[in-house]
Amino acid sequence: MTIKEAQEAVDQWVKTYGVRYFSELTNMACLTEEVGELARVMARKYGDQSFKKGEQPNLGEEMADVMWVLICLANQTGVDLTEELQKSFEKKTKRDATRHLNNPKLLG
Repeated sequence: MTIKEAQEAVDQWVKTYGVRYFSELTNMACLTEEVGELARVMARKYGDQSFKKGEQPNLGEEMADVMWVLICLANQTGVDLTEELQKSFEKKTKRDATRHLNNPKLLG
């Protein structure tokens, strides 16, 4: 599924099952909540915390939840994520063409 297809699929799902998009502010709060859930799994899987007994973490599911709400926000604010991601690649490539290659902290 491409990003464009994902944006179209989320939009169709919202129109079919969700009645309408939540407000932008509500979706921003939801995005923050989903990022927090992802952070919790990351902290327990890769950090110093441990999972609670019986907890069944799903890193991919939490990432997908973040993407879902981000796509909702993009759709309702008229952002073409494919176009913006391409611009981001171009910006980072121009800005960081040699930055990381010359970073002694990364050369290890």
